[in-house]
Amino acid sequence: MIILDGKKTSQEIRNEIADEVVALKEKGGKTPHLAVVLVGNNGASVTYVNAKLKDCEEVGFNTTMVKLSETISEKELLEEVHKLNKDKDIDGYIVQLPLPNHIDDQKVIMAIDPEKDVDGFHPQNLGKMALNLPTFLPATPMGIMDLLDRYNIETGGKHCVVVGRSHIVGLPASILMGRNHYPGNATVTLTHSRTTNLKELLKNADIIIAALGKPDFITEDMVKDGVVIIDVGTTRVVDKSKKSGYRLKGDVEFEGVSKKASYITPVPGGVGPMTRVSLLKNTLMAVRAK
Repeated sequence: MIILDGKKTSQEIRNEIADEVVALKEKGGKTPHLAVVLVGNNGASVTYVNAKLKDCEEVGFNTTMVKLSETISEKELLEEVHKLNKDKDIDGYIVQLPLPNHIDDQKVIMAIDPEKDVDGFHPQNLGKMALNLPTFLPATPMGIMDLLDRYNIETGGKHCVVVGRSHIVGLPASILMGRNHYPGNATVTLTHSRTTNLKELLKNADIIIAALGKPDFITEDMVKDGVVIIDVGTTRVVDKSKKSGYRLKGDVEFEGVSKKASYITPVPGGVGPMTRVSLLKNTLMAVRAK
């Protein structure tokens, strides 16, 4: 069993990005500039945004943090989005999700300039991805593809079962795994809460991408020997022994499943760091496009 080390792999990619930024500046090019919009004080979002800003600093990007009150109206938030669309110095930006309940996430995503949508959530970018055209890929699925690529994991002709159909992870991951490309060329089954024979499908899967948000949902008896496990789950569970008072659990019961897996991502330290570095890759792509 080999651990798919997202921490180590993402650091390698960050080093490559930092080198490219240095080369870009030496040629008189523009310093990449990423903006992050944070609405409210959701603990997980604040932690995640701070980590993203730290990543940017490490690779030499300029950053702008737009911190807004939880009570901001949808109209006011959309005005902030339009300002970022018009700001020529900002190459890409993200609006950190989830947003407060009174704001329509999709309306905000639709308002983002697709050429600055480094989260890859705008319908225009998702459509290009489905057609295998050059575009910003959603950060988590892109991170998964990079992890499979960097570890030279064979995907062609394999049966890949994706658990969860969100537009952020499950659906785009299923499209990327099925495209005529490496990583890809897999036979993909996209499963969800209405799938009746999930256990049977998982038992026959060569690759499992678990993204449903239920800790320890996939257990040892549900997988076959040699399976490749990509665990996207990051659920906070109470743990009084930790300073934070919680720990992160994946969708896969690691101790049991790892005995059968050929490759497996840990939680934390697997897909999470790869998601963050994908944001940097997309921002650099936005600069290149200019």
